[in-house]
This record gives sequence, structure tokens and C-alpha cells, in this order.
Amino acid sequence: MIMRKKPNILLTVVLKLWSAHCRERTRVWGTPGVGKTTLGKELAQRTGLTYVNIGELAQEGQLYDGFDEEYNCPILDEDKVVDELEDKMAEGGVIVDYHGCDLFPERWFHIVFVLRTDNTKLYTRLESRGYSGKKLQDNVQCEIFQTILEEALEAYQEEIVHQLPSNTPEDLEQNTEQIVQWTEQWIKDHN
Repeated sequence: MIMRKKPNILLTVVLKLWSAHCRERTRVWGTPGVGKTTLGKELAQRTGLTYVNIGELAQEGQLYDGFDEEYNCPILDEDKVVDELEDKMAEGGVIVDYHGCDLFPERWFHIVFVLRTDNTKLYTRLESRGYSGKKLQDNVQCEIFQTILEEALEAYQEEIVHQLPSNTPEDLEQNTEQIVQWTEQWIKDHN
């Protein structure tokens, strides 16, 4: 790990649209209702770290590799995303918000927070946002099978991967406080 003055943090969720026929291709669409974006923006404001939403970055830079007709969404070009972020991540002080984690190099992150949402709450949230059919089922199944948690544990050292509940506004507050404290301590310990 390169010595940085500020840590890099990955915020991800235990759900992602995934299918075996397209393992290397990550679809770009949000993982609504888990509080990842709200948490990331609040953390950036309170810590001075830079917030990067991968979906927005991809859209702004057209970092796509085609379009998935089945799910009606663009396919992220992971190599272009990594290239786009490389210099910024080397500097440190970045909060990355994305609904997956295995595309990012292990060397980038000091800590990974996997947000967990109760299946019944998740189902209701997704349904209220117009998700239905296969898209709804795939997301709920990813939460049930802990797809992203397993992905994070395979991609990063176990001691830097932490699960956080993300069901209520109180969870969001508690998660924010916990990560702010961790960030402040990390900066104190490394400067």
C-alpha cells in the first residue's frame, strides 16, 4: 500500500445486478434505497475526502462498453473506470461509491464498508421505485446470497472489509459517525 496522507474508502452494497453469462461486464444502474450515496456525500462533507460516484463518473466520461438489452442499461467498461481513477486514488482521500467491488485494485483501499439491507425493506424500496420482474428478483437474490460481501472478502484482505446495517435513518447516522471516527483516527495515525 502506498503511503497516503488521507485514506481511500470503498462504500458498496450487498446487491448488484449480476449474471453468469456476463461476469466481466458490470451493468451501470443504481442500487437504490440503501443509503450509499447519502452516506458517501455526508462523509465527504464531514471529513474533507473527495466523493466519487462510479455511475456518475461513467456517465460523464462515457466509460461504457455497450448496452445490455435484457436489463435496459449501459455496460460499464471497467478498464476505462480504473484508468480514469488511478491518479486520484494514488493521491488518497477518496470515497468511492459503487454497487460492486471486484473491479478495483486491492491496493486502492484502506477500508471497505459493505452496506446491508433487510430483504423485505429492500424489496419494498425497489418495488416502489418501479423495479419489477428479473431486475427486482436479481437484486433481492444478491442480498440473500450476500454476493457483494463474498466478492469483497475475495477481493480484499478480510480485516479491511466491514459490514454495516443500512435499514433506517438511525443506521445512516450511526454509520456516518463510525466512519468519520475511523477516518479521523486513520489520519492521526498516519501523519
